[in-house]
Amino acid sequence: MPMDMKEIIAEAAKKLLMEQNAKKLTVKDIVEECQITRQAFYYHFEDIPTLIRWVLERDIKKMLQEVQTLGNGEQRLRYFFLVAINAAPYVQKGMQSNYRDDLERLLTQYALYLFEQIVETENLYQSCTRWEVNLILRYHSQAVLGILREWTPEDTKNLDRIVHQVYLLMAGQIQPHN
Repeated sequence: MPMDMKEIIAEAAKKLLMEQNAKKLTVKDIVEECQITRQAFYYHFEDIPTLIRWVLERDIKKMLQEVQTLGNGEQRLRYFFLVAINAAPYVQKGMQSNYRDDLERLLTQYALYLFEQIVETENLYQSCTRWEVNLILRYHSQAVLGILREWTPEDTKNLDRIVHQVYLLMAGQIQPHN
């Protein structure tokens, strides 16, 4: 099945982001890679941040569909970690580009959204107000993004343990040791 033009543009942008050491990915670079006109690019995307947002939304939608097939919140959280670890090279390159602020804001929004889904499906924080739940979710999403930002090969070896501990913390089932 042939890819649609949005997919072709997105794949070209990802390829260029990984290959180039340039801080600025340009529409010119993308259209040359795809062998399309600038008008074709702008027909599908308003600008590069819109392209980045579309890629993230597409990937998040796919991830959410996959997550729905998993049994519980801990399995869903593990899947999230695996997706994040596999996406890390692209995210790191994106963070070195001029689109860092857009990418960071979108990743934060999507992490928060994914954690909202876990809380909803697991019926967590039933005794909390909506304001408290939002604060808890912001806290946990930032904590997990921080863990992923500093991810090491040793962490990959301990993935299941990390996911289990993070899930227990999210579920309020354990308190960190002093």
